[in-house]
Amino acid sequence: MWGSVKSKNGVGTGRRRMHGVIKAEMFGQLTSGLEAAWSKLKGEEVLTKENIVEPMKDIRRALLEADVSLPVVRRFVQAVSEQAVGVGVIRGVTPDQQLVKIVSDELVKLMGGEVSELVFAKSGPTVILLAGLQGVGKTTVCAKLAFYLKKQGKSCMLVAGDVYRPAAIDQLVILGKQVDVPVYTAGTGVKPAEIAKQGLQEAKRKNIDMVIMDTAGRLQIDKTMMDELKEVKQELNPTEVLLVVDAMTGQEAAGV
Repeated sequence: MWGSVKSKNGVGTGRRRMHGVIKAEMFGQLTSGLEAAWSKLKGEEVLTKENIVEPMKDIRRALLEADVSLPVVRRFVQAVSEQAVGVGVIRGVTPDQQLVKIVSDELVKLMGGEVSELVFAKSGPTVILLAGLQGVGKTTVCAKLAFYLKKQGKSCMLVAGDVYRPAAIDQLVILGKQVDVPVYTAGTGVKPAEIAKQGLQEAKRKNIDMVIMDTAGRLQIDKTMMDELKEVKQELNPTEVLLVVDAMTGQEAAGV
């Protein structure tokens, strides 16, 4: 879904490429660290408390270098260690393969085993408000989300509520055309809360199923901007509020 929308004018391409390189390096380091852990179990016949000490150090180091929170890493390492020591010998499966399976299962648990589906309004349009820091990709996510919902048979409308970033409205209009979804705009001289109100009224008038509003990036310590977001939320009464974060943010995302 997320790779379906591409900018025709190439704006931000260099930045995305740079992020891609950084992400590749980060995951490359994580992969290298985990592979180092597996390699130390080559030749072993069974997992024991003694022979998993060094592999677990590599796993711990790899997760910390990937900016996983220390308390989370400690719990993860403890859970993997306890399972590894207690696992029985499986015919045809080597100890390093067993550890790979245990680590994989625990990573799935760590990331959340359940998928949270979008909540849809029982009556009237479903309203989704996007929020987040500057430069995390909220505007692009708006279009991608609309494209995804459109494929599910939902009629969508995007609302351009970022009145601060240069060309933010133009960007959303371009993306809206690419996914064939209408975009409500009111210019940069109107307050976001008023734009939200007008956009919702327009969507109701046209019997639109989904309203997705883009907002300006803001820090939680910026009281004026946070108050503005509260006003927007009050006008929209959104069904869902989605926080958009950069995958490179790491554990700091928990404080946004």
